Order: sequence, then C-alpha cells, then structure tokens
Amino acid sequence: MSSSPSHTGVRDLFLDVVRALAIVGVVAQHWLMPVLGYSAGRLSTGNALTTPGWWLFTWLSQVMPLVFFAGGAANLLSLRRVQAAGGTGRDWLAARVRRLLLPALPLLAVWLVVPGLLRIAGVAEQPVEVAGAVAAQLLWFLAVYLLTVLVTPLAVAAHSRWGLAVPVALGVAGVLVDLARFNDVWLIGYANAVFVWLAVHQVGFHYTEGRLGALRRRGALAMSAAGYGVTALMVFFGPYPASMIGMPGAPMSNMSPPSVLLVALGIGQVGLLLALRPVLDALGRRPPVAAALRLLGPRFMSVYLWHMPALVVVAGIAVIGFGYRTPEPGTVLWLASAPVWVAVTALVLVGLLRVFGRFESRGSGGAPGGVARPVVAAVLGATGLLGLAATGFALPPSGNPLDGPLPWVFLVCAAFVCAGGPALVGGDRRSSLAPVPASPQ
Repeated sequence: MSSSPSHTGVRDLFLDVVRALAIVGVVAQHWLMPVLGYSAGRLSTGNALTTPGWWLFTWLSQVMPLVFFAGGAANLLSLRRVQAAGGTGRDWLAARVRRLLLPALPLLAVWLVVPGLLRIAGVAEQPVEVAGAVAAQLLWFLAVYLLTVLVTPLAVAAHSRWGLAVPVALGVAGVLVDLARFNDVWLIGYANAVFVWLAVHQVGFHYTEGRLGALRRRGALAMSAAGYGVTALMVFFGPYPASMIGMPGAPMSNMSPPSVLLVALGIGQVGLLLALRPVLDALGRRPPVAAALRLLGPRFMSVYLWHMPALVVVAGIAVIGFGYRTPEPGTVLWLASAPVWVAVTALVLVGLLRVFGRFESRGSGGAPGGVARPVVAAVLGATGLLGLAATGFALPPSGNPLDGPLPWVFLVCAAFVCAGGPALVGGDRRSSLAPVPASPQ
C-alpha cells in the first residue's frame, strides 16, 4: 500500500483518483436521472431513480461526501505548503476564494442572456424557467464550499488541538439539528449544510495528518462496514429516506437540507475507497487514466458548472425540438439509449469546456491587504450563489430584473472584485487551487 500523503509537494494520486471518480459520479447521475417529455408547451420532468429498488444505487452514486472529504485532505495539504513557504492562512484564503469564484463568472454572464434568447426563439415560458433553474441549482455546492474554505484555517487549528473530537462534535451537532428538524423546526435543518459538510471535510484532515491515511485494507473495510452499517440502521429504523438524493414528492430529503445520515454514508464510502487504494493507485498510473487525470485536473469546477447547461442544450434540442421522450427507466430501450444520451451530452460539454474551461486556470493571486477582504468576498460570493441556486436564472412573472438573478449576480461579481479583481487573461495556470483540489504540486 502506498504511503500516506506528506507535505513535500508530491501529488497524492489517491486524492486525484477520488476526486475524478466523484466528478464523474456527479455528472453521470445528473445526466441519467432525468425522465423527460414535452407536450403543449410544457416540459415534464421525472427522476429515473424513483424506479423501485434503484434507491440503492444512490448509496454509491451520492458522492458529495467524497467531494468534501477530498477537498478537506487537499485543502490541508495546500495550506501547509503555503505556511511552509512563509505565507499565512490569509494568503491561502485570498487566493483560494478568488480561484473558486473566477470560473463561475462566465456561467453567470451566459445565463443572464440565455433565457431572453430562448424566448425570442419562441420557446414557451415553462421550459425556459426549468432551464434557468437547472443551470443555477447546483451553485449551492460552490456557495457551501466557499464557506468551508473560509473556515478552513480555523478548522485546521481545531484539528491540531482536538483531533478526532472535532468531526465527532460536528456530527453530534448534526444529530441535534436533525432532531429539531423532525420536530417541526424545519428551517433549522439548513444548519446541517455547515455541520454535515464540515464534518466530512474534517475527516479529510485525518487522511492527510492521521491514522486514516495509513489505514490498511482490513481497517478500511471495517471503517466502511461501520459507516454503511450505521447508514442502514438510520434508514430502516429511523426517519431517514432510503435514497441519498431528493426524490420528487418525498416528504423528506437527505440532501436538501443535508441530513447527518450523509456523514455515516461518507465514512462508508471513504472506507471502501481506502480499502481499494492499491487498485486505484495502480489505475491512476496507467497512461490513459493518467492523461485523463492531467486533462481533468485543472477543469474540475468547470466540468461541475457546465455539465448541467450541456444537458439543457441536448434536452432542449432532442425533447423540445424533435419530440424525444425518455424511455421507461430500466427497460431495454432505456438501457440502449442511455449511452447515446450520455455520449452526445459529453460532446456538448467538451465544446463548452473548450470555450469556458480556460477561466478556471487563470491567475491564482488574491486580494491585497488584511484578512477582511477575502472574508467579505467569501460571504458575498456564497450569498449570491445561494440566491441564484434558490431562484434560478429566468426572470420571475413580474418581469422586474431586480426580482430575478441580477442582484445575486451583482453580489458574486462584487465578491470577485473584493477577492482580487479581474485577471481574466494570462496568469498562473497551476491547478493547485482547484475547488476540489489535488495535492499541491
């Protein structure tokens, strides 16, 4: 088994493979879930994972815990590298906030005009609203990750002082939030967007600086069995849904807001991948896979941001333009058409990345001055992105631009300027500050 990561600047291949698996899992799930049809100016949307028994797939395909785990491990590595070079937590934070916000700006610019162009082209209002919502809804992750990055220096200090007690305390806080949520204090559930994801992020620290990184196969399998075992107990004897993603019409979702069940799921997933670490490391060294990792590495956030617009393009042309309907999930026709659907959408995504992927690798410098500017930038950016995720890009029925996406877009742009300003061309192309970052170079 390969050794645990160090602070020497050597890339951790396991983390690279984990984040690649995570982004592929996110994209594949989002492209295969929709069950679409179009009639009389209305787009019908269903979810293939509502098929009986398919909830079990979500125990592997819900990879957001892995995203935050890999982010925590790599954030600690990159922060230690900055500190070893004489920098401060403020320096790290300023550069990271700017690098996270930059790739979102082209998406915002494009989607400020796309709904209007669709209306001019004669597309009915309801599909335009669906497209604007779909393109914006996944911005929640970038918002939450910004806040996670904001508290990372404090979280690292807590890790150094209290170790494993930190994720345990966050998990307990998540349990208390869920108890309040189940007792009709609904809004408090959104506090778990902090407690749940920070707990998994903190587990990543224990991979980088702890026994987790050196865990052998038997211990990793025990960890996986414990995580999945607790998940199963919480589902079958508790109030939690069996699906790890939100389902249409379900009274409760494990994702919106996140439930503490995702911490147990994350422990199960991390343990499983650690048990497979020798296999994953060997896979990552194969030339085709290594080339794919190098290609994907600087574009992880761009892939995340643009894979749903790619789906909108394909669905708009196929479903609205040509009357295509998604076959019944699980049938032979669905199984035959799914690879074609994914391949066509992937081609559209590649085209979008050729145009917009370059923004993610632009300069990684941060704002000058004290710690206040990156902190304000992170808070403004997270607020604007959450607002867009909640409201979408399409104008509301009132037609008033101030009731639509413009105020939220303004907050994101203000955050970017506060974080260091518009260096959209040239600059440092290194990927060490990617949103789900690799180990530092």
